[in-house]
Amino acid sequence: MASVTGKMRLRVNRQKSAVALVEERKFLGCRLSNTGSLAIAPESLGRMKDRIRQITRRNWGISLGAMIAQVNAFITGWAMYFRIEYPKPDGVVSFDRLSSVFISNTNHEEDQPVHLTLKDASVPVAHNLAIYDAPEQRFCPAGVYEIVPEDDGSNPRLQINAQNCVHCKTCDIKDPTQNINWITPEGGGGPNYPNM
Repeated sequence: MASVTGKMRLRVNRQKSAVALVEERKFLGCRLSNTGSLAIAPESLGRMKDRIRQITRRNWGISLGAMIAQVNAFITGWAMYFRIEYPKPDGVVSFDRLSSVFISNTNHEEDQPVHLTLKDASVPVAHNLAIYDAPEQRFCPAGVYEIVPEDDGSNPRLQINAQNCVHCKTCDIKDPTQNINWITPEGGGGPNYPNM
């Protein structure tokens, strides 16, 4: 820090700046773990819970409808802040997922063992969907993971379309709970890039 402030003559906000391990710091309410996964910082979750408690306190003297409206407005804003939005494919530089999977010539034998499994089948809905809006639907470049509800919109479940997998291992790295178990598939399957 002394070389930055002394030699380089830069001003440093000492409350926000530090030399530390990546998992000890947070940036814009998020924290990067030593495994590389991005998560909402515990402090940010704590502040969110405190705000919900403040809005829903019993002696506030507002109607239940007004309280629910305030909770909904707060949660919607909070969720939108932490949500990762990817731009729509333009067909020139970026393409939709299924077109990209088609171009990769991905092929899996129908009778091969499933190479994508879950350690705990309840985690994708109970934890990932509830807290992070199921990030596996967005981080997988091949659209392998989908949250599929019943026809009436109830009982969401995680559907794994393993036949689309391009073997990038993104799910093994970015799943916030490390619940997805990526096993090396049988030889000869997966993407086939003939021009590489």
